[in-house]
Amino acid sequence: MTRILFSGGMVFDGTGAAPSSADVLVDEGLIMEVGSGLDADEVVDCAGTTVLPGLIDSHVHVLFSGVNLLRMMQTPFSYPFYEAVHNLRTTLDTGITNVRDASGADLGVAQALRDGLIAGPRVQISISMVSQTGGHGDGWQPCGSVMPLLTSHPGRPSTIVDGPDSMRRVVRELVRAGADVIKVATSGGVLSPRDDPRHGHFRDAEIAVLVEEATAAGLFVMAHAQATDGIKVAIRNGVRSIEHGIYLDDQAIDMMLAAGTWLVPTLSAPRAVISMADAGVPMPAAVITKARMVLEEHDDSVGRAIAAGVKIAMGTDSGVGPHGDNLSELGLMADLGMTAAKAWQASTASAAELLGIKEEFGTLEPGKRADVVILEGSASDLVDLRGRVRAVYQDGILVAGAASPAQEPPAVPMWAH
Repeated sequence: MTRILFSGGMVFDGTGAAPSSADVLVDEGLIMEVGSGLDADEVVDCAGTTVLPGLIDSHVHVLFSGVNLLRMMQTPFSYPFYEAVHNLRTTLDTGITNVRDASGADLGVAQALRDGLIAGPRVQISISMVSQTGGHGDGWQPCGSVMPLLTSHPGRPSTIVDGPDSMRRVVRELVRAGADVIKVATSGGVLSPRDDPRHGHFRDAEIAVLVEEATAAGLFVMAHAQATDGIKVAIRNGVRSIEHGIYLDDQAIDMMLAAGTWLVPTLSAPRAVISMADAGVPMPAAVITKARMVLEEHDDSVGRAIAAGVKIAMGTDSGVGPHGDNLSELGLMADLGMTAAKAWQASTASAAELLGIKEEFGTLEPGKRADVVILEGSASDLVDLRGRVRAVYQDGILVAGAASPAQEPPAVPMWAH
């Protein structure tokens, strides 16, 4: 393989060091050296840019293209898999080279990526979110019909459970189906009209069994946890990351600090729901009300968590809204007190640590895999990040940018159709 030198840019290496002028040498898909006075077979001129590690989004839904139940009811079963091909390509184009899918993608999607059949970020899959009856993942409607966001199939088992024994069986089914991470809803949510994001779900015995089974399979657990009680039951029982964290009180923040629990804020999510509602996308009135209700509390909770030093990894909940806007999350985190450098670290080294892939990804250091993003301008400027991504490399191979056959995103977001 050709030795490639990324030359003349400011390097943000993800280690916590300040950006500095340096070159990055890549060979055989690995970073060989970061420094000066290096030579190579091919030189990429990075003058006027920042050279970053490949970015990581810790919370996406690649099979969703906005949440519109009426549209979903008229969508053929297999159509979301084709949407996923587009969504993965769009995500890669924005500089995201690894993602954690927070329910939806199954082993077929993951295998297609791993085999190079389709282009996109590497993916960790949770397949389907574990939920109690009447919880955030229960698609029961007042008319008596059950309308889940995605239908169960042989590769995506039903995950509505009640009680420790049922919990144990379902986690084992998810492991059998190829899950890389287990996701559980320990509270109600915004998009599910029949529950309340302020109410905790599942009891300690149920979550303890879930974590026990996941740990036995070598997997981490992520919790959709918006309610204070739901956050605390997850922390008490060893869940690795709290997703959303809307109603964090001071005790919950102290518990996270003591346990080393991660927070994935997904500040983009309620804003995406409100934007869709304002654009006329049909959704239950309860969903719109809840999205507006949680927005201020969510920002306050995340701001206090940032100030307290809770470990933060970037995640967007893309799929609730359109894909490709992932990097707007950095500006939202900065608005709540995170420095630009910390926002980038949350999107690189910190996210890699959360996902358990820090030995290979997250920083530009010798021996790491050569995922590289070339960003026009300074990393301290978080405005229009998507439009400033010049090129994206995975394992030292150009996969998006001016020289790649990247597909342009549609002018109208898919959720608007």
